[in-house]
Amino acid sequence: MLLAKKIRINVSRQDANTLDFMQAKCRALYNWHLSQLKAGAQWSLYDAKKTLQQSRAVDPEINAVYGKLLQEVFFRLDDAMKAFFRRVKAGETPGFPRYHSRHKFFTLKYPGMYIRIEGKTLTLPTGGRGSSKPFPDIRAILTETVPIPFREVAITKDTEGAYYATFLRDVSESPKTADDGSAIAYDLGIKTLATGYSTTGRFVHIGGFTTYRWYNKQLDHIRSLRSRCRKGSRRYRYLTQVYHRVSEKKRRKQRDFLHKASTFLTRQAERAIVLGDLSQQQMVQKSRKATKRTKGLHRSVQNEWGLFQFVAMIRYKAQRTGKDLHIISERYTSKDCSGCGYRQDMPLWKRTYQCPQCGLVMDRDENSARNILARFLARLGPYSAQMQNDVLSVSSGI
Repeated sequence: MLLAKKIRINVSRQDANTLDFMQAKCRALYNWHLSQLKAGAQWSLYDAKKTLQQSRAVDPEINAVYGKLLQEVFFRLDDAMKAFFRRVKAGETPGFPRYHSRHKFFTLKYPGMYIRIEGKTLTLPTGGRGSSKPFPDIRAILTETVPIPFREVAITKDTEGAYYATFLRDVSESPKTADDGSAIAYDLGIKTLATGYSTTGRFVHIGGFTTYRWYNKQLDHIRSLRSRCRKGSRRYRYLTQVYHRVSEKKRRKQRDFLHKASTFLTRQAERAIVLGDLSQQQMVQKSRKATKRTKGLHRSVQNEWGLFQFVAMIRYKAQRTGKDLHIISERYTSKDCSGCGYRQDMPLWKRTYQCPQCGLVMDRDENSARNILARFLARLGPYSAQMQNDVLSVSSGI
């Protein structure tokens, strides 16, 4: 299993300029090859790598960039094209690879074997040799302990101008726990991030990320002020920088919340974690005439929910702790009664499930979590699930 650790690094102004220079050249090389593909050229990783010498002749400044970084540009473009053809073959919306903006830092990826670490000093090589070396090697100060060994280092820069080094390393998975049938299922929602129900009859509630409302008001206000400025003016650029800083703070808050929530969720499970295969697009109401209420719901789901990132965190944390993660269909889990199986329509505004057949009354997310768990246990073969005194009992048929 691969894990990444992101560590902030402190660099001098000269080294910062060197990093900005190298990422600009790598971005330009990436965008130029992408423009050739959009013009109708055929993609071949082998042929693209052979054009590097021609690029060096046209732009001698490329020689100041470390060679491994230039090779990584071709690998990144190759991965983007493979993903494009995979989507075309699967019948999905292709989405051709996009240009990298000059306003964003182009990630620099170094192979781990070419990185030197002495104490708290991280040394990153630059292009050239001997007296022809235009820039000295970059010496960055680490703020945390580096996990050793590591296979790759990625250098990034946030909107506030801080640099980070992300170390990618191999970690062995923990041994699987005993297969005793114990599990907990979670229903991902809007009002609450996750509502869980275990085989012992215990409910778990994880609230949503509510701080985003304050950040959204600030971002909307900044955009409103910027819209009155002439594009490219000094005040326009200043407000753009402020907007990026506030957005970065919002992302950090959300990422921190998702890490804490996913860690708590993983610790609650005994053996298996069950999640529904819900996507953010399924949560958005498909209505032609959007109201103010539905617009706020769409924004909450698509921008603040962080479903994909949340599930990815749960996945690797479950592997690290030796627990199984199961993704199953949650079709009709909100409409079916977890007590008798009666099905009724449940629009998103209806938060309480009331069964007209058996009289069950409970929160819709709790009802859905019970249905997801029962559906998962029904797939285990020798295990059977029955509701007894509001507790989902599991028995083995072996």
